[in-house]
Amino acid sequence: MEIRLRAYKTEDTQAILDIINYNILRSTALYDYNIRTFEQQKAILEEKIGKNFPVIVAELDGTVVGFGMYSEFRFREAYKFTVEHSVYVNQDHHGKGIGKILLQELIRLAKNQKLHTMIAVIDAENQSSVEFHEKFGFKTVGIIKESGYKFDRWLHSVFMQLILE
Repeated sequence: MEIRLRAYKTEDTQAILDIINYNILRSTALYDYNIRTFEQQKAILEEKIGKNFPVIVAELDGTVVGFGMYSEFRFREAYKFTVEHSVYVNQDHHGKGIGKILLQELIRLAKNQKLHTMIAVIDAENQSSVEFHEKFGFKTVGIIKESGYKFDRWLHSVFMQLILE
């Protein structure tokens, strides 16, 4: 089993969309209610690339099994050295180290772009993601209680930070 990372191509959009929509419908990883269309997802990815942010995919045997990206954390100029990232892995491929490979590459890319801080915003119920990020040196810097509402319950957002050195 060899995981290969590469830059996003338009033909990856459907595989990424499938991962995103699975998570919208079945998890609190995304606080969206409605699934995205192909065109919506393609526009999101192309906007990030257009702003010089990376979108990378992980392939296993030629099939996209995960992706990662980052973009602005907030839109004020003073935040230009801080990014918020996302890493998603197809539900059939969890536990294979794909997320680890993707996050390692995002951290490397952020350092190469001379960024200073990476932010992860994680639903508090997703303790495995919190622990995953801790392994990379991310620290919990805040929790915003009842910041989202999904599946008939209030959700709390955990903010984690990695200062790039």
